[in-house]
Amino acid sequence: MTNCCSSGTGQGQRSDVVLDSVIECPHCGTSKTERMPVDACQIVYECTGCGTILRPESEDCCVFCSYGSVPCPPIQRTRTTASLIG
Repeated sequence: MTNCCSSGTGQGQRSDVVLDSVIECPHCGTSKTERMPVDACQIVYECTGCGTILRPESEDCCVFCSYGSVPCPPIQRTRTTASLIG
């Protein structure tokens, strides 16, 4: 599992980090825009349509990385840093 949350403490936040993500329930298809936490992984999300409790898929750190339109801020920062280095 990716350890996304250890990559950021909330300091030095970049303005290019997207904070809103649309989560789509794989069970009923309900979509909802949610604000992501900037320095933590959200590992549980209750679908507002069917009530299913979503948890991250095995290769992801949080529900936003598994079901969201945008990965969580720590992963966004990690990818930005990697692209600057590589």
